[in-house]
Amino acid sequence: MADPQPQSLRRLLLTHELAFLVLVIVAGLLGGVWAFFWQQTSAESIRLNGLAHVAQEIRSDLFRQINEVALARMREDPAAEGVYSAYTKSIKSGFNHLRQRSVSRAEGYAIQALQQAYSAMQVDLKEMFNNPYMLNRIVRSKLLDPGFEQALVGDFEIAFRNFRGLINQQLDDQSVKIKRWTQFAPFVIPFPIVVAVILLLFSRASLMRGFVRPVQSVVVAIRRMSYGTLSITTDHNAVAEVGEIARGIVDMAAELKRSRDALIDNERQAALGALVPVVAHNIRNPLASIRASAQLLDHERGVEDLQESQNSIILTVDRLERWVSSLVSYLHPLKPRTKLTDGVLLMDAPLALLHTRLKDKSIDVQYDPWDKDARVDADPNLIEQAFYAVVSNAIDASSDNARIVISVLAVDNQVLFGIEDWGGGIPFVPEPTGLEPGPTTKRMGTGLGIPFAFKVCKAHGWAIDYDIVEGTGTKVIVTAPRMA
Repeated sequence: MADPQPQSLRRLLLTHELAFLVLVIVAGLLGGVWAFFWQQTSAESIRLNGLAHVAQEIRSDLFRQINEVALARMREDPAAEGVYSAYTKSIKSGFNHLRQRSVSRAEGYAIQALQQAYSAMQVDLKEMFNNPYMLNRIVRSKLLDPGFEQALVGDFEIAFRNFRGLINQQLDDQSVKIKRWTQFAPFVIPFPIVVAVILLLFSRASLMRGFVRPVQSVVVAIRRMSYGTLSITTDHNAVAEVGEIARGIVDMAAELKRSRDALIDNERQAALGALVPVVAHNIRNPLASIRASAQLLDHERGVEDLQESQNSIILTVDRLERWVSSLVSYLHPLKPRTKLTDGVLLMDAPLALLHTRLKDKSIDVQYDPWDKDARVDADPNLIEQAFYAVVSNAIDASSDNARIVISVLAVDNQVLFGIEDWGGGIPFVPEPTGLEPGPTTKRMGTGLGIPFAFKVCKAHGWAIDYDIVEGTGTKVIVTAPRMA
C-alpha cells in the first residue's frame, strides 16, 4: 500500500486560515442574529407601546370632547361646533396613525372596531347637538350625569379594551421571546470562544507536528553535522516542503559520510605509503648492522673485539626499540588535559631532564628573556615532551662549549617560547605532517622528535616555526595564546 502524500505547507496554512475564517463568519453571524433580534424586539416593543399610547390619547380626547362640547352646548356657546370639530379632527388623526403603524390583520380588525364604535358614538352626539328639542332641562341634566357618559361610550370602551388586550398580549409574547433568548445567551455567547480555543489547540498541534518539530529536528541534524556526526535522522511527519529539506539534508549527510570515509581511506593509504618506507628504512638499517655484527662474531679472535661486536648489537637493538616506541607514541591520538600553567615551568622541566647531557658537552644555557608572568593553558606532560624533543635536538646539533638561548616572552595576548642554537642549522625544512626528518648527524636519534612536537602543538592549537640559517644555527619559536 502506497504511503499517503504529505500535506504541503501552503495547504496546511490555508486550512488553518479557512478554519479561522469560518470561526469569524460564525461569530459574525451569531452576533448579527443577536443584534437583529434585539433590534427587531426593541422596534416591536416601541411600536406596540406607541399604539397603546395613541389609543389612550384617542380615548382621552374622546372623553374631553364629550365633556367640553356638552358643556359648551349647554351654555349655548357659539364656539361649541368649532371645539367639536377640533376634537374630531385630532381623533381621526389618531386613527390614521394607528392604521399606519399596524402590521397584522388582528390589529387592523381591532382598530377598525374601535373606529366603528367611535363613528356610532359620533352619530349620537351629532343628533344630540343638532336637535333643538333636546336642549330642555331634562336633557341638560342628563348630559351632566356620569352614567349617561358611560352608556354613550360603552361600545367604544369595549373596543378599546379589546385593542389594549391585543397589544398587551403581543407585549407579553415579546417578553416571553426575550426571556427565551436570554436563557440561551449563556450557551450561545461562549460558543465562538469554545470553537476558537478548539481551533487554536488543533492549529497548534498540527503546526507543531507538521512544521515546528520537523524544523527543530532539521536544526538538530545540522548542528550534529557541524560537530562531525554524519549519521543523522529527521522527523518524517512533516509538511512536504520541510520533508523535502529534511530528506535533502539526510542525503547530503550520507554523501558527506561516504566522501569522508573515502577521504579517510585515501589519507590512510597515503599515510601508510609515506610511513612504510620510513619504517622499512629505520628497521632495515639496524637489522643490517646487527647482521654485520653477528657475522663478525665468527671471525673475532680477541675478547675486546668480541665485546665491541656485542656492544654494537646491543646499542643497535636499543636504538631500534626507542624508534619503535617513539613511532607508537607519535601515532597514538593525543587528548590534551589542559590547565593554567606558568610558561617558565614548561621550559624548566625538559632542561632539568637534559642537565646531564648539557653538562657533558659543557653547553652554556642562557635565559633571555625569561618572563615569569607568562601563563598558558596547556597539558604540561605533552608540552614538556615536545620541548624536550626540541631542546634535545638543539643539544645534539651543538658542539662542545657552545651555547643555547632559551626564552619565554609574553607579548600582548601571546606567549612566545624560543629555543635557539648555533649548530649549523638543520639540513632540511621540517613539515607538520612529515615522518622522514631527512639527513641527520645524530647517532642515536629516532627522527620523530620534530613530528611529535608539531603534533603536540597542533593538538593545543599552538603554532611552531623553524627559523633556519644554514651554516649558523636554528631557532624554534612556539606561539601560544596568553591566559590571564
